[in-house]
Amino acid sequence: MDEAAQALTIMYELALLCPEDSVEIVSEALEALDALSVSVEDADAATPMEQALFGEPGMPPPKAGWQRSVIKGLFATKEIALDAQSTLAAQDFFSQSKMLVLSEVADQDWVRLTQSQFAPVEITPEFWIVPTWHDKPAGASKIITLDPGLAFGTGTHPTTRMCLRWIAHNEAALQKQRVLDYGCGSGILAIGAALYGAAHIDAIDIDEAAVQSTRDNAAANQVSLNAGLPNEIPASPNSYQVVLANILATPLKVLAPLLTGHIAPGGHLVLAGILDRQEDELKAAYAPHIQLKVLDSEDGWILMGGKID
Repeated sequence: MDEAAQALTIMYELALLCPEDSVEIVSEALEALDALSVSVEDADAATPMEQALFGEPGMPPPKAGWQRSVIKGLFATKEIALDAQSTLAAQDFFSQSKMLVLSEVADQDWVRLTQSQFAPVEITPEFWIVPTWHDKPAGASKIITLDPGLAFGTGTHPTTRMCLRWIAHNEAALQKQRVLDYGCGSGILAIGAALYGAAHIDAIDIDEAAVQSTRDNAAANQVSLNAGLPNEIPASPNSYQVVLANILATPLKVLAPLLTGHIAPGGHLVLAGILDRQEDELKAAYAPHIQLKVLDSEDGWILMGGKID
């Protein structure tokens, strides 16, 4: 055996099958039993029984797990994993769950493994979000270079993809225009607007980390925009031809007068972060200001928008 093989660290993964109501307590028990990490997966993934499970952006998932969840705990040694296995088996709360397998896991290049999980994201055949470690996809003429980070908005969530699709399909509304991205997160929408010809872009967020992320991502993509906290950017009333806001349904309702007040006559409002069951709530909140309609939908989320006459 060569030195590289001898130096290879072996860890041990304990896989369990649990019903939905046991996921949280079993996960907490694994952590208490010295698991290095705990993950939860849909036991029915890639089958007709697979369930989509999305939380609203920036919020916890609506449920701890799926109806049938596979929980995996990673342990430093086989002895610790076996102790955890026997301890769990003796607990009343584990009675509806079962052990699946205890397996060896070789130490890996975790950076490379993590990177492999973030492939380029297609918005349209010509428009892609591409992590820095990936090559440009064939046929891509517009690219946002963006790595997963702390701020929301890496292009993988349906709300972000729908906003970017709107941008790609409404280039005429953006050309040489003023755009406001309210709740900019990573700045991905503001950068997309720049790629499609916007002349002046203000990107606002209440989170300083998001503002810095937007600035860094704009520089990496060689686009010009103004990013800042709400008190740092004087967003003039009735001055934007496009106002984008991909946040949450509740703040979107509260912000209705503010957001619509920034739109110039003939301008567009585009809202995301809305579940399909929240459609009527948003229409009612914006009715005094603008008539909203559903522009797009994906995986239980909707894109809403309207135009100021």
